[in-house]
Amino acid sequence: MGASCARHPRRTIAAWLFLLILAVVLRGAVGGVFSDDVSISGTQATTGLNLLNTDEPAAGGYSGQIVMHVASGTLSTKSSPIEQSLAAVRKLPHVLSVSNPLATGSAGLSVDGRTANATVQFDERPKVLGSSYIPRLEGAMVSATHVGVEVAYGGGLDQLFRPSPNDIVSELIGLAVAIVVLAVGFGSLLGAILPLVSALVAVGVGICVLSIAAAFLTFGTTAPTLALMIGLGVGIDYALFLTTRFRQQILNGVGPVDAAGLTVATSGHAVLVAASTVSLALIGLYASGVNFIGQLGLAAVFSVVSAAAAAMTLAPGLLGLVGRRIDAAALRTPVAEAGSDNDGWHRYARFVERHPWRCFAGGLSVLVVLAIPLLSINLGHIDDGADPTSFTDRVAYDLIAQGFGIGANSPFTIVIDLKHSTTSSDELATQVQSALLHTPDVAKAGSLQASSNGAILVGNVLPASSPQGTATQQLFSRLVDTTLPQVLRGTGTTGYVTGATALQLQFRDTITSSLPIVICLVVALGFLLLMTTFRSLLIALKAALLNVLSIGAAYGVIVAVFQWGWAGSLFGVSEKVPIESYVPVLMFAIVFGLSMDYEVFLLARIKEVWDRTGDNEAAVAGGLAATARVITCAAAIMASVFLAFVLSSDVVVKMLAVGLCASVIVDATVVRLILVPATMTLMGRANWWLPSWLDRILPRIDAEGAATMPATQSVLVP
Repeated sequence: MGASCARHPRRTIAAWLFLLILAVVLRGAVGGVFSDDVSISGTQATTGLNLLNTDEPAAGGYSGQIVMHVASGTLSTKSSPIEQSLAAVRKLPHVLSVSNPLATGSAGLSVDGRTANATVQFDERPKVLGSSYIPRLEGAMVSATHVGVEVAYGGGLDQLFRPSPNDIVSELIGLAVAIVVLAVGFGSLLGAILPLVSALVAVGVGICVLSIAAAFLTFGTTAPTLALMIGLGVGIDYALFLTTRFRQQILNGVGPVDAAGLTVATSGHAVLVAASTVSLALIGLYASGVNFIGQLGLAAVFSVVSAAAAAMTLAPGLLGLVGRRIDAAALRTPVAEAGSDNDGWHRYARFVERHPWRCFAGGLSVLVVLAIPLLSINLGHIDDGADPTSFTDRVAYDLIAQGFGIGANSPFTIVIDLKHSTTSSDELATQVQSALLHTPDVAKAGSLQASSNGAILVGNVLPASSPQGTATQQLFSRLVDTTLPQVLRGTGTTGYVTGATALQLQFRDTITSSLPIVICLVVALGFLLLMTTFRSLLIALKAALLNVLSIGAAYGVIVAVFQWGWAGSLFGVSEKVPIESYVPVLMFAIVFGLSMDYEVFLLARIKEVWDRTGDNEAAVAGGLAATARVITCAAAIMASVFLAFVLSSDVVVKMLAVGLCASVIVDATVVRLILVPATMTLMGRANWWLPSWLDRILPRIDAEGAATMPATQSVLVP
């Protein structure tokens, strides 16, 4: 296949360009919308929301906030234009109800009368309504804005108004860094550009396919950015490993077509194993039991599969097109994967082999120190207060906090199911409100009102702390486990705490409880794949343990930066924030998969020498020397690509960018260049032990296509 693509490069390139154009056209025709659906069936908060939707539709659905404010005077003097605007909002499509904060007895007007909060209930998630809905909503509020009322939009409307992430800028920065790293690392400008072209085309196809799939499946708002980050990173890596092997074959005197064929038949195997490992790890996110998380993993799989397909076909086509001219635009003496027996990487490998215990202790100490902040991790939801002050949802957040208290940004909705009640609804409403008012950390508890059909009681509770505050999380647990069960005991009723904040907290609890399952599944899959591929128990076990330690170090970095606030301002985060609840589980799958990428490429070369020589130290030194340069460059590129996404306006994307960047740097340096060769030196020939009975039942996976290499040709010697 590789030789065929190289023999007909224009045909191969044209096929991929046609595929890209077709994907773009289909995306424009049927592409879906990305929306965060974090509800989890069967939980307390979801059950309460379902009761609202059934028995009081006007209070159910999806809520948004329209916050109005005047710098001087009061809003009551402008009541007529404000009420005209709210009436216009009620007439908009998909609007179920709009509260009137200026009505007598309403809790939506601040004590000083300068700030009002109108709650809008939609029958669709506001994000799904699309950007075309924004002018209609702003147009409806014109009567209020014309008389000097400041209007801001928050709550569920934040996703509708949120600016698009700076993905293009981030991508351009990552690509610019990639060109520089490749050109400096390998000396050839043309050799640096080809992997980027392959990765860009692959990511373009993958993102378009993801958008088409979004018309049929619900993907989170971070899914496109996540797919772009992962796709661009692995796409460059895969094409780079193939390009490096191709250049070595050219230096060995092999013709371009045969060189491309041998490249795909050898390194192509490693690409497939690596891509399969990443994809399996990402698909393993479905083990969390949360569809939202599983879909994020699936979104990244689209770009990983596309990147691997392009590396296996488009990359050899591009290499066949340039042929021996790959080093024509050399900036210095070109360097391929193999060097002399006395080059810097060989000398470094021998140094590690002379001091394995020191290297092992030093590398392990670095990982442990970096992981220390993980001990204080606080999982939660990042609220609108972390957004830039120019965002309308941040303006709404600050206005509500000033006018009503910080807890007004995280209200809980109390729902009491009366269907089997043995107590009158009026008496029950009084008892429940009293119990809520006497609950610690409750700033305000409104009166409970019966629904129009008399089936439920509905009321609101305002915490005394912010949505992401620990006290708010504790209050939710107190309401669910203590306050409501005690006050409703013996009444035949059941109480529920729901609302956006409650849903987020239950989402966090579900993710936290499923994290061990995901970790065990992903580690087990990686262990089995490595054991099968390299026919070794200890190598697979060592890889699994070191990868877990590497991920722990990456967790420690994001806790220090975002939760502790160390250098957070450098990444555009204005306040200390908790770690978004789904970031650790998502990071684990991604980082474990990417770590296995480098593990496969390194071990494939080590095993190649071992199979030929039976000398463990020579195998470790030869494999490290052959791959260290390309792994270092690939890691520098991937880290740069990830880090460039800190320009995103989304704090969760920033968190993922910093975490993934840190994990790649730690994995490619401390783990791959220090701990792996040190541990393999210490284990000696035991590295390659596998019980005979296990060897017989395991399938055979050739990670480097060694069987296809000519017997007289060594891939490590130029």
